[in-house]
Amino acid sequence: MTRPKIIGLTGSIGMGKSTVAAMFAEAGIPVFDADAEVRAMQGPGGELVPAIEAAFPGSTGPEGVDRERLGAQVFADKAALARLEAIVHPAVAAKRAAFLEQHHDKRAVVFDIPLLFEKGGHEAVDMIVVVSAPEAVQRARVLARPGMTPEKFAHIFGLQLHDTHKRDRAHHVIDTGTSLEETRAQVAALIAAL
Repeated sequence: MTRPKIIGLTGSIGMGKSTVAAMFAEAGIPVFDADAEVRAMQGPGGELVPAIEAAFPGSTGPEGVDRERLGAQVFADKAALARLEAIVHPAVAAKRAAFLEQHHDKRAVVFDIPLLFEKGGHEAVDMIVVVSAPEAVQRARVLARPGMTPEKFAHIFGLQLHDTHKRDRAHHVIDTGTSLEETRAQVAALIAAL
């Protein structure tokens, strides 16, 4: 049985990855959004809520995982973060496998994975597409987000592989430091080349 070409879509925070993922979806390429899956599994009634509460008491409530409370327990604690990842990553992998099975007859699918390189996911894709923008654009976009501070941005930035390293390892780079029309044209050209 053939399977679709798997495009690993990644990019550091504030680079426009979600926008590019939406452009792939609009063009008919199914997109697996790892972050959205995690949010659903950690939301009200989510399948991961009991395990996360057991591992991190007081981190959940009626709305599911309280990201702020959970964040306070794992922020800057590598052992705690590893415990959380041991709960979340296998569940995401199972969802991704089901997604691939569901779309087995498509020519291509996109795995939208923010930490594609950092977590080794690049080994499971056929093509790596990195979404990138100049650092000043990235910083302005991220700091415009509600609740974001320069300190939070610096912490997240420090956890991610630097953009230049991602670009060096990419099969394709989509530059989002331009207009939306230019970005959409880059996505369309990439899809046409498939």
